[in-house]
Amino acid sequence: MPDPTQQYPAPATTQLPAQQRRLRIAQGILLLFHITGFIGLGFSANPDFYLQFVPLNLLLTVGLLLAFQPERSAAFVWFCLVTAAVGFFVEVIGTRTGLVFGFYQYGPTLGLQWLGVPLLVAINWLMLTYTTGILARYLPLPAFARAVVAALLMVGLDACLEPIAVRYNFWQWRFDVIPFQNFKGWFAVSLILQVFFNRTDFVKRNALAPFVYMLQLLFFFGLGLLG
Repeated sequence: MPDPTQQYPAPATTQLPAQQRRLRIAQGILLLFHITGFIGLGFSANPDFYLQFVPLNLLLTVGLLLAFQPERSAAFVWFCLVTAAVGFFVEVIGTRTGLVFGFYQYGPTLGLQWLGVPLLVAINWLMLTYTTGILARYLPLPAFARAVVAALLMVGLDACLEPIAVRYNFWQWRFDVIPFQNFKGWFAVSLILQVFFNRTDFVKRNALAPFVYMLQLLFFFGLGLLG
């Protein structure tokens, strides 16, 4: 006869709704912040008020995204640190030489800077590399082909972001022209990071990642349509 005091794990049917609730709550929070920002930047007479919340929005997005990483192993932490560091120092080289993306300088919108580059830029590179890498995992392709697709997804988001970034002084380009070199540089750096993503051994699954990418894409694309 089975021991009536023995504890059994909760059935999957009761665990799944809890996971779905967490996901819906996170999606709702991100949607609320992005809709508020979209309305404020697109229609407010004082968009500067909303721009001060850009760093908070980015940190909140990344924090919720990483909270849905199933296992935050040492390999995953290593991936995050290396990706953030590579993204940051590539930008340092880029702003100082113009060799990677073209000639540009960062404005004050993204907050605290070191070596002329906002520290949040490192977080942004991590977020984009991670979310697009997760998205590419849905495709039945060889690893390098997935890396190429993920890099293209990063470039596509950057193409939507660039006009908005210039408009709200995230950064400024020399002669106010976004060079094609920027997109070539983005693809090259993104591809390197995606290969690193594929070769680092951690659980590559995140229920929030597709929502984060689409929300970012629609946010910047929508602001671009508003002119």
